[in-house]
Amino acid sequence: MERVTGDGTVGKALEVLDQVAAYGRPVRFSELLAESDFPKPTLYRFVQTLTNQQMLAYDPERQTYSPGVRLVRLAHAAWEQSTLAPVARPHIDALSKAVGETVHLAQLDHAQVLYIDKRNAGQPVEMYSQAGKVGPAYCTGVGKVMLAFLDPASAATVIEQQSFHAFTAHTLDSADALRAELADIRQNGYGFDREEHEPGIICVAMPILTDAGRVLGALSVTSTTSRTNLAGLEAYVPILKETAAKITRDAQNWSFPDYNTKEATGI
Repeated sequence: MERVTGDGTVGKALEVLDQVAAYGRPVRFSELLAESDFPKPTLYRFVQTLTNQQMLAYDPERQTYSPGVRLVRLAHAAWEQSTLAPVARPHIDALSKAVGETVHLAQLDHAQVLYIDKRNAGQPVEMYSQAGKVGPAYCTGVGKVMLAFLDPASAATVIEQQSFHAFTAHTLDSADALRAELADIRQNGYGFDREEHEPGIICVAMPILTDAGRVLGALSVTSTTSRTNLAGLEAYVPILKETAAKITRDAQNWSFPDYNTKEATGI
């Protein structure tokens, strides 16, 4: 785990919170200690303080720690106030009902895709994406359409940070291949996932841009190759464009992180 440096006691306490959350399950103190760089007394003090402040929850029967209710409340407040989710919710509800397929809403987070909301199809399909999960930008429809409309300097930085791991036989495997596709997306105004992240999963995606062209996020309609094809998904471009415009309209008076800044791209 990456160490937090230069932030004193608060930074160290947040490092402990990160460590607990990274397990994805309740964790014993002995497990935390085995992986922590802190001495046992220091780690114990942080864990006890975080528990007293309800940032961690302790189960005395199992002797385990997990994220606490106060942390959940703070996370929920941050989610509601700093993402497109509350603004976009009625519009993606309407889109989901109209198309009958899975709808994703995403934003960029440190050169990755953060899924911030999702509506399942009438016949749900098992897939990686879930609200709160992060995914690669270079091989997802939502990721590529956001990259395509970043300012050139930010786009170049984000492209440099992509891993270009081949998830499937269709994954774009180089920066040059990605740049070529981003040029096509800018020309067309939308893009596709051609089974690039998961076999059998395809989508059509649309960027959500301010009137000035700043990237707020992206929408996609996702399906499977057994249910439809890219041409079938392309038929949803008009309603995707309309939905993106409605979200942009409602977001005009909302304050969002600037995803074109160095902070958003991690540089």
